Amino acid sequence: MPTTVFGPDHAHLVAVIVEARKASGLNQVELAKRLGKSQTHVSNIERGERRVDVLEFVALAKAMAVDPQNLFADVIKRLPG
Repeated sequence: MPTTVFGPDHAHLVAVIVEARKASGLNQVELAKRLGKSQTHVSNIERGERRVDVLEFVALAKAMAVDPQNLFADVIKRLPG
């Protein structure tokens, strides 16, 4: 098991979030406004520098008008084995 909390599987989560944001037609600033956060906050998530907990994941999905369960299913599909 990796010694860092930012292991290779984290990249799959980040990729799904970035793709969902782009598919929703939002830029980082617009998503940040919907979340009540700064653009830097969203950028840190998308660069993989900030972890996303479950509740934040749900907030991100809802801010992008995406069903959180479907978005998480996309993450699971990308995880190995």
